[in-house]
Amino acid sequence: MRYLILSDIHSNQPALDAVLADAAGEFDQIICCGDLVGYGADPNSVVDWARGNVQAVVRGNHDKACAGLDDLEWFNPVARSSAAWTIETLRAENTAYLRELPKGPVAVNGYQILHGSPVDEDEYLVAAQEVARVRFHLQTKLSFFGHTHVQGGFLLTPTGVVRVPKTPPGQDHQVLEFEDDVSYLINPGSVGQPRDGDPRAAYVLYNSEEKWLTYHRVVYDIALAQAKIHEAQLPQMLANRLSNGA
Repeated sequence: MRYLILSDIHSNQPALDAVLADAAGEFDQIICCGDLVGYGADPNSVVDWARGNVQAVVRGNHDKACAGLDDLEWFNPVARSSAAWTIETLRAENTAYLRELPKGPVAVNGYQILHGSPVDEDEYLVAAQEVARVRFHLQTKLSFFGHTHVQGGFLLTPTGVVRVPKTPPGQDHQVLEFEDDVSYLINPGSVGQPRDGDPRAAYVLYNSEEKWLTYHRVVYDIALAQAKIHEAQLPQMLANRLSNGA
């Protein structure tokens, strides 16, 4: 089975459209590691798409908050403003969909998906020492996670944890070959709001019958996404940060 692995779309329809066009014909099912909404200006179109096309998805912290399952006081002022707008903008059926999303980890055909960490869906796994602390809570040799908006992830070897770097700026994809004695915690990166210094939308293609996966980056219409944010009168910072992937 060929999988398109996404995370952190964050209501950015132009970025999602670019990813789907770039990966067309290369996948059989779509999997998402959470945060369909928040920050961007297209929550309804993104959730409409997810309801009809995504085979497995776990909830992210923005999905929870925008479905009324979490307190907005945990968010910084910019995220809180965006979440409040999203709550008012979402149609009832899309709010209901977000409310029913499962908490990760969720098993999918021999691997698992989660948003933050296997012990706390809201925890950021950024450093190797953070991963080392939770590695034995992972139930499969391959797991996909999101939340950090940083493409790459970690190799869990018998002797420690090694970071996987993001796709280099001059390349549009990067292959990761699997080794028998290594487990993998893979972050496909953020579709709609990368924070790894690369503004291109990020995703992963994974073939469960092969011993490798590929990270991908694709240019999208950032100006259009920014214009939508301006039109919705969301915080200016949310538009500005799309330009530099920070």
